[in-house]
Amino acid sequence: ADSYMHSYFVLHVINGKPMMGETTNRTAVQEFILEGFPAVQHLGNVLFLVHLLAYLASITANMLIITITWADHHLQTPMYFFLSSFSFCECCFITTVIPKLLVIFLSGRQTIPFTTCLMQAFSFLFLGSTIFFLMAVMSLDRYLAICKPLHYPTIMSLKTRFYLVTACFVMDFTLITGLMVKVSQLSFCRPPVIPHFFCDLGPLIQLSCSDTRSIEILAFDLISFILFTSLIITIIAYGNIVVTIVRLPSVKERQKAFSTCSSHFIVLSLMYGSCVFIYVKPKQIDRLDSNREAALVNTVVTPLLNPIIYTLRNKQVHQALSDALSRVKL
Repeated sequence: ADSYMHSYFVLHVINGKPMMGETTNRTAVQEFILEGFPAVQHLGNVLFLVHLLAYLASITANMLIITITWADHHLQTPMYFFLSSFSFCECCFITTVIPKLLVIFLSGRQTIPFTTCLMQAFSFLFLGSTIFFLMAVMSLDRYLAICKPLHYPTIMSLKTRFYLVTACFVMDFTLITGLMVKVSQLSFCRPPVIPHFFCDLGPLIQLSCSDTRSIEILAFDLISFILFTSLIITIIAYGNIVVTIVRLPSVKERQKAFSTCSSHFIVLSLMYGSCVFIYVKPKQIDRLDSNREAALVNTVVTPLLNPIIYTLRNKQVHQALSDALSRVKL
């Protein structure tokens, strides 16, 4: 991105004049340059088509889940209520990142305004962390359904479901807003080239010429709290589920219960694996290149696989789709 660094290095000097020997200090960056994937940029048209198809497939599949969940009364249960909320969040999550990546592949336009960059980083972190807490809530839902079946309808009422989903959004919005306010107050004086395909938190912090130690610690603590709190809740829930399933007298019942939960395990492994690899380390300077590939899994591959994994062996969803197609034909 050297040519972009020279042609788009747009800086405005605060307070009029830079001090002698500090030509890049005390400056405000108007634009950032997203490096993308320079090693394969010559394949821009092919990569644009591949990622566009993946994006459209992911949006279509998730929107299909939302639509049939609300349209079919057989699917208006707590599990599908949470799944539709999860799908909605996934649609918003990938839309914060993929459209800009498509622009980079198709036209080579790698610049992104400062404010837009901060908004993208905020949206990515907010929606991503909300997805993790929704996964934890979905784990609790499965725990209650399998381990407390008699009390399940009473506990998981519509009001409870609404409160749980709202709590996920409100808590993550509060946490990420506080973090991004601090990031927005940083001074950026280095060449504004972000070695990533979107405005992620780590690369942004590295470009600052301010003292970032306190923000790095805060970001590490917040992201660790979000990831590990949701993971611990999920592990406890599924630990109890496994114990309950093992005690079931019928082999057929055990297979059915494990089949219901196995898809959730696959999604959890993909999401937590990539995010722990990217974020749960105090320093990220030496691992940005590998982070790009892990982030691509998290923003393109996983959202595409999630609706497939959740619905592939789900007979209720298959039946709802068949009924919907029958009504359309009529």
